[in-house]
Amino acid sequence: MPETPNDFGSELRRRRMAARLSLQQLAQRVHYSKSQLSKVERGLKRPTPELARLCDTVLRADGALSRLAETAQPSRAPLPVSSHSDDEVWLMHLRKDGSSAFQRVTRRGLITAGTASVLGARAGDACPAVPVDEAAQTLVDASRMVFDQLRRLGQSSGPASVLPPLVAQTHALEQLAALSGRRTGRQLLLLASRYAEYAGWMAQESGDDATAIWWTDRAVGLADAGADAGLASYAQVRRSLISLYRGEAAEAVGLAAHALGSDAPARVRGLAAQHLAQGRAVQGDYDACMRNLDLARKLLEQDAADPVQPVLGASHVPDVVSMFTGWCLYDLGHPKQAAALLDEETARIPAHASRTRARYGVRRALAHAAAGDIDRACHLTSEILPSVRLVRSATVSSDLDRLCQTLRRHSRNTAVRDLLPELSTASVRCSVS
Repeated sequence: MPETPNDFGSELRRRRMAARLSLQQLAQRVHYSKSQLSKVERGLKRPTPELARLCDTVLRADGALSRLAETAQPSRAPLPVSSHSDDEVWLMHLRKDGSSAFQRVTRRGLITAGTASVLGARAGDACPAVPVDEAAQTLVDASRMVFDQLRRLGQSSGPASVLPPLVAQTHALEQLAALSGRRTGRQLLLLASRYAEYAGWMAQESGDDATAIWWTDRAVGLADAGADAGLASYAQVRRSLISLYRGEAAEAVGLAAHALGSDAPARVRGLAAQHLAQGRAVQGDYDACMRNLDLARKLLEQDAADPVQPVLGASHVPDVVSMFTGWCLYDLGHPKQAAALLDEETARIPAHASRTRARYGVRRALAHAAAGDIDRACHLTSEILPSVRLVRSATVSSDLDRLCQTLRRHSRNTAVRDLLPELSTASVRCSVS
């Protein structure tokens, strides 16, 4: 075992003794077993971020334990840095079983493989220039409607069913923009950037961070070509979210802070403030978290985005700042308050938004479980599992894994034992013990 888990254990024991709490008393307050806490204190078991945040709150450690726990986590490979080149080509493979995959090759490699004809296909070979009149606007409006439908499809199906048409539409719009007049071309490029950004999100939902970053950077390039520089800052917001899911809070905070300090539109900076609040919550900094949530609400209320363009960020959450506040409270070690707020906000999500309901439904159940209301957590989990299976989200699955770990600590509970077999089909970390 590395030294850092032992450092955490020693500090946990020191603060527990200073608070005059026995192991049993602390275990009751954080809803862990006495034996689990004992192993953590002795350095025999690595502390989870959740345990560190709960102990931070109970022992009033102001995030000190969370920061120690972060250094105790195993290191991960750094996020890939995407770079575009005129020599770069991406192929998408579609298989009969419904799965798909991306492959990066050079143009020379593509020609060598005998598929040079792919390079010769251009929209201009088959399509005349787009007229600058009502027909051009119809093209823009129709493309926007297609995007809205694909986003709706993404709420009720897995990423594999949405990515191929997103990729195809992004490419088609880029080619059509080159054939259009300046005004129509700019509109098409901006719409193509939204298709590419959503493709990046669906790639992340499929568990492919490298492809997610590639498509996000591609969206930035398309937006720049359409004279919208604000998406470059939004790309940092997206990278911040990826870092948060990878457990890299410091990197997530840095990316979000950079985007927040930019001259991007109010909505982009508001979303950056939300992610900065999340990062601060993971680090155990309550005051900084709440300040950034207040700033996020203020900036989002100032949003004057073009109503013609699709909304960046969550579009199915009535009050996204309140929802984020609920999740931040969980990260700050206040699961009971988090559960109450998530109960309220989750009830407002539209019935058709299965992906959004799955995401926040799992988080809601996790907050109840961390607060010690195990029966309620099991009931909520059983209700949301059909949506979880439907959307096949890697990010939702990561939260579901944490829920499984939490519930397994209460494996003697009847509701838990009844639920675990069903959960085992949705999470690799959950099994009856």
